[in-house]
Amino acid sequence: MDAPYCEVALPVPLRSVFTYAVPIPLREQTVPGSRVVVPFGRRAMVGVALSRTNEKPEGPQIREIVQVLDGNPALPPALVELGRWVADYYVAPVGEVFRAMLPPLVEVRTKREVFQTPSGTQAHAALSLRSDLSDSEKEEWELLGQLAREAKPIGVHSLRKNPRAEAVLRRLQRRGWIEIREVAGGRKGRTQKIVAWKGLEGTVEGKSIATIERVRKVLAEERGPLPLPMLLRIARVSRAVVSRLVRVGTLETWDEPLDPGEDPFDADFVPPANVLNAEQERAVGEVRGWLDAREFSVALLHGVTGSGKTEVYLRSVQETLARGRTALILVPEIALTLWVGRLCRAWFGAKFEGVAVMHSALGDAERAREWWRVRRGEARVVVGTRSAVFAPLQNLGLVIVDEEQESSYKQEETPRYNGRDTAIVRAKKERAVVLLGSATPSLESYHNARTGKYKLLTLESRVENRPLARVEIVDLREEFKSTHRTGPISTRLHAALAECLQNGTQAVVLINRRGYSWFVMCRSCGAAVQCPNCSISMTFHKKRNQLACHYCGATRGVPKICPKCDSEHIYFFGEGSEQVEEQLRKEFPEARIARLDRDTARTKRAYQQILGAFADGRLDILMGTQMVAKGHDFQKVTLVGVVAADALLSLPDFRAAERTFQLLTQVEGRAGRGELPGAVLVQTYYPEHYAIQDAVKQDFTAYFEREVHFRKMMAYPPFTALANLIVRDRKIE
Repeated sequence: MDAPYCEVALPVPLRSVFTYAVPIPLREQTVPGSRVVVPFGRRAMVGVALSRTNEKPEGPQIREIVQVLDGNPALPPALVELGRWVADYYVAPVGEVFRAMLPPLVEVRTKREVFQTPSGTQAHAALSLRSDLSDSEKEEWELLGQLAREAKPIGVHSLRKNPRAEAVLRRLQRRGWIEIREVAGGRKGRTQKIVAWKGLEGTVEGKSIATIERVRKVLAEERGPLPLPMLLRIARVSRAVVSRLVRVGTLETWDEPLDPGEDPFDADFVPPANVLNAEQERAVGEVRGWLDAREFSVALLHGVTGSGKTEVYLRSVQETLARGRTALILVPEIALTLWVGRLCRAWFGAKFEGVAVMHSALGDAERAREWWRVRRGEARVVVGTRSAVFAPLQNLGLVIVDEEQESSYKQEETPRYNGRDTAIVRAKKERAVVLLGSATPSLESYHNARTGKYKLLTLESRVENRPLARVEIVDLREEFKSTHRTGPISTRLHAALAECLQNGTQAVVLINRRGYSWFVMCRSCGAAVQCPNCSISMTFHKKRNQLACHYCGATRGVPKICPKCDSEHIYFFGEGSEQVEEQLRKEFPEARIARLDRDTARTKRAYQQILGAFADGRLDILMGTQMVAKGHDFQKVTLVGVVAADALLSLPDFRAAERTFQLLTQVEGRAGRGELPGAVLVQTYYPEHYAIQDAVKQDFTAYFEREVHFRKMMAYPPFTALANLIVRDRKIE
C-alpha cells in the first residue's frame, strides 16, 4: 500500500475515475473501498478509493487526497468488485454507482474556508510597513491580518458578517493572496430529550393529581424512560406540564443521540408457529444442501399464491444463520418491507438488532444508521427494496428475491441496473445461494428453470390445502347493454361489496391507474395534453388539481381551454384510483375505506398506518394500485374486485399480456387466505384474451406455453436480449 497514487470514483456523471496523489500520512488508511475527501474543481467531494497505482498520470499537477473518512473501508472488497461490474455491464458512471452503494452522508458536511497563500503572507507584511494605505487597502490588510492571527483557515460564512467582506475576498482571490476551498467536516448528531420518573419531591400548583398519576404510571410502571414526544402522546399531557414537573424534581431529563430505533409496528408481534408441509420441507431441504456445499446456485421457487413461500424463505434464512453466514431478502415494494421485516425481526431479531430494513422511504439518518449496523456486523439479515442489493453484508450465504418478476427491480434513473440480476451476480461472486420466488415468474426465469440453467422448486398447493379463491369474470360489454351506463363499479361488484360489508369481512379493490382521470383531451381537435419532456399524456389528479406525468414527474395546471385550438371542450377520460375511491365512498357511505397508492403513501409512516389499520380490522375496504396486489397476507379478506383488468393489454409493450396475467394472478391470491373462502370479480371488456382466461384459472403452465410460442416467433426475450439506447440533445436534427 505504498503506491503514491490512487484511483478515486467520484459522484459525477462521467464514466471515468480520477487519479489523486496519496500523502504519506494517509497511505496506510487509503485502501480500496475507503471513502476519501478530495478536491474537485473548487469543491470538496467524497469519493471511493478503488485501487492504488505507481504510475503517475499524464497532465497537469496531481492534486492530493485531503482526508480518509473511515478507519475501516466503508465497502468490503466484494462490493468494490460488484460496483465495477455494474458500471461496466450497465454502462453507468462508475462514481454514480458507488454513490448508490454508500450510505447518505449524514455525518459529513461541507463548508467553504479561506486559506492564506504564501504570497498573501508577504503582501500582509508589505502593507504593514506602509502608512499611506487607501480605504480598500486597509480592508485587505485587516482581513489578511485576521487570517494571520487565527493561524488556521476561516469559514467564509463567519467573514460575511462584515457587509464589505464579499468584495474584499474577491479582490484578494484575484491577486492570489487567498484561496477559497470547500472542505468536509463532521456534522453534529441530532439528539432527543429523554424523560424519566424521579419521584414526588414537590407539588405542581393547578395540576390535578390524576394528570401526575398518569405520567407516573407510564414512566414508572408501564414503559420506563421515554422520548419526550412519545410521553406527551401516551400520557396525554402538554410540554408545559412536563416542564413544571422537571422544575420541582418529579421528573428528570437528559439528551441522547437520536435513534430511529425499533418500530412500534413490530413491538408486540408474534409470528404464527407454522408446521411445514411436505412440499415446503422438500424445498427447505434442497436449500440446506446447497448451503452445505458452499457453492453458487440459483433456484426458482414457483408456488401458487398462498402456498407458503414466505415460510420457506424464513426457514432458509434460519438455516443460513445457523451456518454462520448472512442473508439478504429483496422485495419489490416498500409496503412489503414492513411485513417481511416484521416477520424477520420476530424470528431473528433479538430485540430487532439482528435485522436491518433498508428502503428509500427512510430518512437519511435512519438509512445511514441501518447501513452502518450492517457494515459493523450488528445486523446479519437485511430486508429491503432493490437498492438493498448493495447492503454491505459480509460472508453472504443466501439471497432471496421475492416476486422476482416485478419491473420495480429495475432502476429507471442513473445508475440504471436490474436489482434481481445484480443480486445473482453478487451471489456468484460470493458463492451464495439465490432463491427467486414467485407465483407468476417472469418468462425469462421460468425458461431458465425449464432449460436447466436454474434449479426449479415447486409448491403446487396452498397451505393446509385451502382452495384457491373462486374467480368470476364480469363482462363490461354485457353490463353496458343491460344498464346503459359506464362506471368503475359494476352492478355485480357493488352487490358483492355490499354482501361483504354485511358479513363483516374485508375487501380489496384493485385499479392499476393512479390519479383521477387517465388523460385530458380536447373534443374539438382531439389533442391530448402531453408532457413536454416525455411526449405522453399527463394524468389528472383531482385532489392536487393538476396534471402530472407518471414517467418524469413533471406537473402543470389543468387547462380551461385547449392549448392547441383554444376550444373550451376539454374532457377527462378514464378512471384512476382517486376516482374509484370517490365512487366507493359515494356508494358505501358507512364503509371504512382507504386508498393505497404512491399519492397516499409517500412515507414509511403512511404505509404503516394504512396497512396496519387494514390488518387490524379497522378498515372494511382497501383499494389502490398494484401495491395492494402482492405479498400481503390478510386473513379476513374474502372479496377481491379488479377494475379495468384489461388496461395493461392496450399498452404498446410485448410484455403487456405477461404483466396482465401476473397482476391478476397476484391480486386473486389476496382472497381466501384465512379460514373463510374467497371470491374474485374481474371486470373486463376483453374476457376472451388468453392472459385473462389463464389468470382466472391460475394456470401458469398453460399461459407460459402460449406466451413463449409468440415470443419465439417474434424473437423476443427470453430468446433474445434487448437493450434500450437513449440519445439526448438540445436540438432534434
